[in-house]
Amino acid sequence: MSGIRVSNLRGETAGSSPIFPDGVVVTGVTTSTSFSGNLTGNVTGNVTGNISGTTGSFSGNVSVGGTLSQEDVTNIDSVGVVTARGGIRIGVGQSVSSVSGIITYYGDGSQLTGLESGVHNFVASGNIDNGKTVVINTDGTVGIVTITTDTTPSAGTPVVFESAAVFWTAVAYIGNSKVVVAYSDGGNSYRGTAVVGTVSGTSISFGTPVTFDSNAINTTSAIYDSTNDKVVIAYSNGSDSNKGTCVVGTVSGTSISFGTPVVFDNSNLSFVSATYDSTNSKAVIAYRDTPDGYKGKAIVGTVSGTSISFGSVAVYESANQTTDVAATYDSTNQKVVIAYANNSKGKAVVGTVSGTSISFGTAVEFQDDTITQSSATYDSTNGKIVIAYRHNDSSNHGTAIIGTVSGTSISFGTAVVFNAAATDQISATYDSNIGKVVIAYGDEGNSTYKAGTAIVGTVSGTSISFGSEVVFENANTDYIRTAFDSTNNQIVIIYDDNGNSSYGTAVVFSAVVQTINLTATNYIGIAAEAISDGATGKITVVGGVNTGQTGLTTARTHYVQNDGSLSTSAGSPSVVAGTAISASELLVWKS
Repeated sequence: MSGIRVSNLRGETAGSSPIFPDGVVVTGVTTSTSFSGNLTGNVTGNVTGNISGTTGSFSGNVSVGGTLSQEDVTNIDSVGVVTARGGIRIGVGQSVSSVSGIITYYGDGSQLTGLESGVHNFVASGNIDNGKTVVINTDGTVGIVTITTDTTPSAGTPVVFESAAVFWTAVAYIGNSKVVVAYSDGGNSYRGTAVVGTVSGTSISFGTPVTFDSNAINTTSAIYDSTNDKVVIAYSNGSDSNKGTCVVGTVSGTSISFGTPVVFDNSNLSFVSATYDSTNSKAVIAYRDTPDGYKGKAIVGTVSGTSISFGSVAVYESANQTTDVAATYDSTNQKVVIAYANNSKGKAVVGTVSGTSISFGTAVEFQDDTITQSSATYDSTNGKIVIAYRHNDSSNHGTAIIGTVSGTSISFGTAVVFNAAATDQISATYDSNIGKVVIAYGDEGNSTYKAGTAIVGTVSGTSISFGSEVVFENANTDYIRTAFDSTNNQIVIIYDDNGNSSYGTAVVFSAVVQTINLTATNYIGIAAEAISDGATGKITVVGGVNTGQTGLTTARTHYVQNDGSLSTSAGSPSVVAGTAISASELLVWKS
């Protein structure tokens, strides 16, 4: 039989379905309320009802009005939009990643949790520890903040601060990369004049000079009163019988203003040298009183506003012929030390300030024959006084000696020659950055007579050794004075340049040259993990919170220091790291 045409097929008994033990092959359309068993072949049209099976393949669209339940699905490959109304859940330790290209997420992200904000991946140049501040390099890598040190001393380019002859120069460092230079202005009737200098790198720039005394002045000294943030200039008034006079200056930016000069001694004074007693916040001025038998005297001054008042005069040397006075302050022992020449011998004495008075111990001889050009400074690293001088009875050689203060006395080691030639205009200062002494002087043994020269000295016990000389001015130099800039860790040298019409000139001298890779712009953030050299790792950048810190001050802005550490005080350069939101967390931002 080739075919059968029927309207209905019914089972043998009423209500039952027919049975086809060998199956049924249908080449047309089959309409049924249900199927049981395997369905082989193509199904065209809609299927309404439940389909139960182990496998299936659909070449068209599948619309599921109810719930599609699936287990052990290896891949879902969607070329359109997948909408998951109940959320997409990913197992522990699993991740969302792209096969190729970029995954794009839409929405405001308000429902996302467990994500790191303000973190970016960078390649490390060198090993980076977790929590370290980092800078971005020009090649896009990041590295830690570093300082490279070159121990070869060097001098920058000289800069003129006064286009006229200057005399009796003095210089004081006042913080914030600034110095105040005081001098007698030969181009303006030798009037007392001052100017503010600002150190930047290996150079220095100056504001406009200001007259602090319309009279001619000489034998000048300048100090900084850090308690009152004032400059104190002591000098003898050449137009008023060389009376001992003092004036207080206030610096604002690159300018300076002065109060009214105050006379502290009506006698004829010379060899004026001032130092600042930081313990008692007092200015101490040592000098020679010419009419009173050339005695060595000292007086204590107290700054108030733009003026200064003085206590009683004290005598530290009663013998005749006190010259070449140099005062410094021993902050460890809280003593004033005055070095001087008396009857051609080198001496030193220890002074103790009490209130507005000063008392002295017994003077001690450190050189038993003629000295001049003495200068003194305090080495706080070693707790020693360093006195540099011209040893007149030894071919005028530049010489230095180390003193140790004990109570009201001082003892000395053996003198050491730092320049085996005639030496003039000596000025010594202490470089606290490297714990060494820098002595500037005119070297008469140079082929250029009195060429401006500097040398670095290292104190060890009661002796001192020296490195190589550095010429900072290859011309005759006079009135050499020095000050240490503790912000930039450099020495500012002031002098009269005889090779340039005796113009007032300054140069920045570096006992060591330090190169810092931190700038005001290249700070990028803080390492969020330890990263090996050449590896890629996480850096907390602007807007992120770094949790790898300790000892922060909550609610305070922190700055990156030159060694990469964080501090609530700005370094040089001033680089903001962020704000502490706890002792261990820093919200990264930058100015």
